[in-house]
Amino acid sequence: MLDPGSNRELPPIPAKRYFTIGEVSELCDVKPHVLRYWETEFSCLEPSKRRGNRRYYQRHDVLVVRQIRSLLYEQGYTIGGARLRLEDESTKQETGLSNQIIRQVRAELEEVLQLLRR
Repeated sequence: MLDPGSNRELPPIPAKRYFTIGEVSELCDVKPHVLRYWETEFSCLEPSKRRGNRRYYQRHDVLVVRQIRSLLYEQGYTIGGARLRLEDESTKQETGLSNQIIRQVRAELEEVLQLLRR
């Protein structure tokens, strides 16, 4: 495993649907106990749990872990600061998506209005 402070690139994420905690540990260069701790600190990190409470991460979970790792190990954020940063980014994404939906609905309503005026 790489040192958390090293600048070596992380391996590519394989095209799989689910990853075990061991696989995510290797893909993200983070020990399994750290991943379990991060689950308690970051609400956006929620792997599904199956038989025997085994964790199964999806691709987006792996990307979130890599983002958390970057914030903590490379950018120097504290746990609290990283949490706020992720929540802020999530809010921005939701706002952007909401604005996109509003623009789309408005365009569709304008089309309906044009049809009704004919």
